[in-house]
Amino acid sequence: MQDIRTENAGFATETAATSPLMTTAEVAEYLRVKERTIYEMVARQTIPFSRATGKLLFPRRLIDAWLESQTELPGPGIAPAPPIYAGSNDPLLEWALRQSGSGLAVLARGSVRGLEDLAAGRAALAGFHLLDPETRIWNLAAARSHLPGSGHVMIHWARRTQGLITAAGNPHGITGLKDAAERGLRFATRATGAGSTRLLEVLLAREGLTMATLATVDRPAETHADLATLIETGEADLGLGLQAAAGQLGFILLVTDESFDLAMTRRAFFDPPIQTLLAFARSDTFARRAAHLGGYDLSDLGKVLWNG
Repeated sequence: MQDIRTENAGFATETAATSPLMTTAEVAEYLRVKERTIYEMVARQTIPFSRATGKLLFPRRLIDAWLESQTELPGPGIAPAPPIYAGSNDPLLEWALRQSGSGLAVLARGSVRGLEDLAAGRAALAGFHLLDPETRIWNLAAARSHLPGSGHVMIHWARRTQGLITAAGNPHGITGLKDAAERGLRFATRATGAGSTRLLEVLLAREGLTMATLATVDRPAETHADLATLIETGEADLGLGLQAAAGQLGFILLVTDESFDLAMTRRAFFDPPIQTLLAFARSDTFARRAAHLGGYDLSDLGKVLWNG
């Protein structure tokens, strides 16, 4: 059996390979990452460590065992996932994917499709916001259902504000979902499988309504921006969408705690595209963009929520 410390990707150095305990600097060199990454992993408790002496130490045998547990061995003929972000449309995320230089292309076809693409190896990263109507917990049930077995991780991106987007000044005087439905106002909707469609179904059910009770426009909007455009051009009277997409249009707040999360393989988490994206998300430029768009709470960005 080959020793992964000396044969796999050259992880070990002379010092780290012979010391039973490694410092932060040594384990960073051992894993070929920056020290800052190690501190972040400690904060998320995703790497073995000890504080027995009052400072951070990393037992080499536990680091080696942890590395082995992260190893993924694709079967013959299975290619790595292409550098694609799949899943739900999010204006801030898609801007960050471009501006960060992550190298990930965007294929936003809805939350469910994104998880399916990730599970099938057609994408490296998936974004989704799927509320479990029974537990009222975001995304956990969806991740477990679509990504069975082991090898995937879910991290938090942002809490977002969703509500009813109306024409500027709310000329119809819309007060809520039930009011708009009872008056037969025209709803712009998203495609089946989109997280916003699932959320709309949940919100309607709380009002004793269903999608069938709504007067909807013929063409589902592909993105939140498309939905806002349908309302701005008068093709629809309202729709459920992000505050970040409303711009100068009217907005009636409905949900402030929607959790938008990202899923990927554990191996992909450490690869340059995702690490580049997460590093950019800690920048002042990113924070200013989020504040400009509005409706984002980034306080837990990067937090590990599920390790499958």
